[in-house]
Amino acid sequence: MGTFWTLGCDADDPQRLAAFWALALGYVKEPGFDEPDNASIVDPDGRGPAIGFLKVPEGKSAKNRTHIDIRVAGPGPWDMAERARLIRKKVPELVAAGATVVREEWYGDVLGHVVMHDPEGNEFCVA
Repeated sequence: MGTFWTLGCDADDPQRLAAFWALALGYVKEPGFDEPDNASIVDPDGRGPAIGFLKVPEGKSAKNRTHIDIRVAGPGPWDMAERARLIRKKVPELVAAGATVVREEWYGDVLGHVVMHDPEGNEFCVA
């Protein structure tokens, strides 16, 4: 059995980022972590790691070395046309929640993934 772990994230507004990522990942707020300076979200099915957000004084200053990839089609193998359709469906939902599109990446003539920024400018991909 693997070790339980939490992804820790620095934030300017922990509650806003927690709400964004809960929507993006289908997570829910973790009970007991609902303060202005920290928030945590969990997989309601208990399979994925918790993600914690902690208020820090400094702003984001460089590209993330670690980021989340949202795999809208689940684990492969994939029907690439269906996968592209699911990516195109998810991206506007995330934009409406505060994300921005950076660029699309293509694998030949097939949409591979969309690089985005969350509401605080952290990179992630919808794949």
